[in-house]
Amino acid sequence: MKHGQPPLSNPTINDIARVAKVSLATVDRVLNARPGVRETTVKKVNRAIAELGYVRDAAAANLARGRTYNFVFILPANSNEFLTALEAEIAQLGRDIRHERTRLSFVRVAAFDPVALAEAIDAIDTKSVDGVAIFGPETPSVRDSIAHLKDNGVTVVSLVADIPSSERDHYVGVDNIAAGRTAAQLLGKFIGPRPGKILVLTGSMLARDHLERRLGFDAVMARDFGHLDVLASLEGRDDPDLIARLLPDALASNTGVIGIYSSAAGNEGLLRFFETQPVGSRPVVVAHELTQLSRQALSNGIFDAVISQDTGHLVRSAVRIMRAERDRLPIQAAQERIRIDVYLKENMPP
Repeated sequence: MKHGQPPLSNPTINDIARVAKVSLATVDRVLNARPGVRETTVKKVNRAIAELGYVRDAAAANLARGRTYNFVFILPANSNEFLTALEAEIAQLGRDIRHERTRLSFVRVAAFDPVALAEAIDAIDTKSVDGVAIFGPETPSVRDSIAHLKDNGVTVVSLVADIPSSERDHYVGVDNIAAGRTAAQLLGKFIGPRPGKILVLTGSMLARDHLERRLGFDAVMARDFGHLDVLASLEGRDDPDLIARLLPDALASNTGVIGIYSSAAGNEGLLRFFETQPVGSRPVVVAHELTQLSRQALSNGIFDAVISQDTGHLVRSAVRIMRAERDRLPIQAAQERIRIDVYLKENMPP
């Protein structure tokens, strides 16, 4: 192709080889970032790609080579509806994209246990796994284990809770500080000018998503709702039985609680506690994650608002990002941005 001519309508690797004056094998090595090609040759091939307007069809290339993507999700071993929904989305998407030569699986590790999480990451077979999505705490041992994955060419995304001090490639989840700020605005506006105390129910302050939500919540409460006294976080470790046991003592020793921010996945234990309380004495409640239980709580007027993130979007986004990283393709930031959804009784989806 002469300089100044328009690009070919459907250029192939044969055209790249012809324009760059190299072999097909060399073009293949450059496209797949394999070693053994001189830098000057790489530049020649990339110039030919740009001139021809070649766009690589990664899926077709992988199909031709018989390659299968293998992605693993590491999730906390808690029995709450949010995690159950994540597992269901992973299983469903895995069935839906089998024809795309993509295999999805998940493993569970003890919640809020960085040693168990690091051991699970270290157990990943880096020769057969292409990408790992990790939902867990941020600690030095976890960061070291992620570094091991990256050293062996595995793509890593953090899921729901970020691990920004690690070498992870991307974070998939809502802005948790913004989610906490949103909860504070909702709770403060629902309560109005009357003074009182606010109880914050969390999973663990070792979990970055829970910590960030608390930080955002406190910032807005201090700025806009100084008449409300925000109590220290009650850590329920996302365990419904533990939460149901802790709440009576927490409320008995803190009279005047008029609002509760359930910032983690402790909704089942919270609702179990409410079953024992008179209807008229219930505080204003803002919770997280739209599940069957929280839907029912909204419908019944037990919860006033639920802040949520789409579990299907979380899983699909993690897979798209891991696949794009493996194929060295651009990531569509707008498509992968996880929204903060706010649900009231009146706007719950069917």
